[in-house]
Amino acid sequence: MATFRALVLHEEGGRVVPRLETLDDSRLPEGEVTVRVEYSTLNYKDGMILEGQGRLVRAYPHVPGIDFAGTVEQSTSPDFAPGDPVILTGWRVGEVHWGGFAERARVKAEWLVRRPAGLSARQSMAIGTAGFTAMLAVIALERHGVTPQSGDVLVTGAAGGVGSVAIAILAKLGYHATASTGRTEMHDYLRSLGAKTIINRAEAVAPPGKPLVTERWAGCVDTVGGAVLAGVLPAVKYGGSVAACGNAGGNDVPANVLPFLLRGVSLLGIDSAMKPMPERREAWARLTRDLPLDKLDAMTSVIGLGDLVETGGKILSGQIRGRVVVDLAR
Repeated sequence: MATFRALVLHEEGGRVVPRLETLDDSRLPEGEVTVRVEYSTLNYKDGMILEGQGRLVRAYPHVPGIDFAGTVEQSTSPDFAPGDPVILTGWRVGEVHWGGFAERARVKAEWLVRRPAGLSARQSMAIGTAGFTAMLAVIALERHGVTPQSGDVLVTGAAGGVGSVAIAILAKLGYHATASTGRTEMHDYLRSLGAKTIINRAEAVAPPGKPLVTERWAGCVDTVGGAVLAGVLPAVKYGGSVAACGNAGGNDVPANVLPFLLRGVSLLGIDSAMKPMPERREAWARLTRDLPLDKLDAMTSVIGLGDLVETGGKILSGQIRGRVVVDLAR
């Protein structure tokens, strides 16, 4: 029986303990399609799972990794055949179902997207859930009437994975993208992605007690949540929209209702995990067209399975720039 390497999480004494192990195919969960995983990626949620935060994983032992890209090895589904290049993001893979931090994965056929032509497995994981979410956020702003002519679009947490991809996409589409970050050392990096203006994190947030301030943002991709999201709303222009897609800054949003009532501001929730397949295909098609691959390469670093635990801690503490790809061959 074939064997494969995997990062396996165990629960011991109330703690999550990760180990690199060699498993055989009999350990794989049920599913119609078995994939030889070539690349995965490290997202903020992966960092939480690696440290056992948020009780995202309830059953151990467990193989994490919410994304993967690879090649179909076996399939009982008419939709996929051996040799097909595929991508998986979301569907609670890596949380409820074993995920992509392994050389082999087995999943439901309906969770897989055929990898678009012109996009390598490495590039698709440089995009991953973070880039996929960024594209969904931009599409949502477009559908709510935000255009390059509408004015500045703010991206909070701009140096992170979602923020970096959002900046690059917005710049390619002709928007005036303003990057908000608390890391001054990232300014040159953000300019290289296409940010026209860079502001300090505090400057993006309205003063406490100010339900409305001078209109500034036609739209916003908010990757932070919490007080940052609440502080952005008072400066959104009449009829503008905020696409909310992150909660690194907390789940509680101490917001005032007046931006919604007096300026018609829209708050758009962005979920990537359970997004229906037609919208997934649209977003991946848009990514191949609207995300400059040279910018993607510039924001990406590559690690191996053995580096995941250390790097997972760094992503939770805000020390990671851009995207982290996991090369299963390392």
